[in-house]
Amino acid sequence: MGLLVALAMLRQCGCAVALMDALEQTWCDVPWPRPRPDGRGPYPKTEVPKPNILQAVPRRFCRYGHDPARVEAALSALAPPPELVLITSLMTYWYPGVTEAVALCRRLWPKVPIAVGGIYPTLCPEHARHLEADLLVAGPLEKPSNWAALWGLMGTTPPPLPEHAGFVFAHDLYSFPDFGVVLGSRGCPYACAYCASRILSPGFRQAPAQVVLHSLAQLYHQGLRHIAFADDALLVRPETWLWEALDFCAHHGLTMHTPNAVHVRALTPAVCRRLWRGGVRTLRLGLETLDFSHRLDVKLTLAEWDQAAAAVREAGFGPEQIRAYVLFGLPDQDDDALMATIMAAGRRGIPVELAFYSPIPGTVLFSAAQHASPWPLAEEPLTHNSSIWPCRPGGFSWSEAARWKALVRQALHP
Repeated sequence: MGLLVALAMLRQCGCAVALMDALEQTWCDVPWPRPRPDGRGPYPKTEVPKPNILQAVPRRFCRYGHDPARVEAALSALAPPPELVLITSLMTYWYPGVTEAVALCRRLWPKVPIAVGGIYPTLCPEHARHLEADLLVAGPLEKPSNWAALWGLMGTTPPPLPEHAGFVFAHDLYSFPDFGVVLGSRGCPYACAYCASRILSPGFRQAPAQVVLHSLAQLYHQGLRHIAFADDALLVRPETWLWEALDFCAHHGLTMHTPNAVHVRALTPAVCRRLWRGGVRTLRLGLETLDFSHRLDVKLTLAEWDQAAAAVREAGFGPEQIRAYVLFGLPDQDDDALMATIMAAGRRGIPVELAFYSPIPGTVLFSAAQHASPWPLAEEPLTHNSSIWPCRPGGFSWSEAARWKALVRQALHP
């Protein structure tokens, strides 16, 4: 999302832009897994040597997407060569891919400036200094200091920020996308101990409804019918843009998805009915835990959970469309309380999806994670990977994973 925003901003200022996404098929002669009905993955993956620090973890280490040789051939064919390279990053523990991408671009275009942004340099700025990049962009590009630094890299004075910067996306750079993503808000007004939203997007701001409607119309005219909301706080002040967006979706027959958890407190009967009428067919609830004596936030009560669980079902959502995210692998987590939460959701007819905890630098909970984990969390981002269960005693094991998967399934079908 951030890279599409950055490219849109630059294009609005008169730059010619191009996109290379190694997770997009792009070429019809490349074997690619068939996407799911809603357009999501899976992606091709290739096992690669496991980093030394992860040798004891009983899991494979893989690269996803195109073969590096295919990516290099495509980039080397660019004519004329670029005057600036932007590389984004996602999870902190995926930084080896960023390192390879920077090295590749440096090899292809030794004198072209390279800027790296996204989650990794924002949360791990000191670690990211090992990259052969000319600029690390921490936080949103529309931050005035970041905007000025990027244009300074090109040796010129920055133009004014484009209108609605941060909410306009260069969707059209994908020729044949399988699904689309829209964003009507940046940041989150809450401050959960485990979440980095306030670090990645300080403050909370919303787009005008017309900007979101334009994005939806653009995706619709590209032929897309499955679209995801990427907001961290989708249901906060929905009258600003969400209701109009859902009216558009209903009128045009779009199917909407909320892969990020929505705040359960906001799921009143009226809100749930509007979500259903607006075409939302994937609804993820931020339950986290029903152990209210040890919750890491103050955004939900038991009464609000009970009301929301009833409201989503009454609005029309079935078990195949809803999931409650329950945090797993927190520092010093009580397994009995975790099991009680899973069972309570099951009694309400709400399937549970375990959300495996990833320690995030800069968050309130990171200090507790460091104390609970045997891994060097502060020094090595690879150890933030939720799939190794970095804060759970004993770490990841296939037998424990199977046991919890069975417990989740049994809670819904005792």
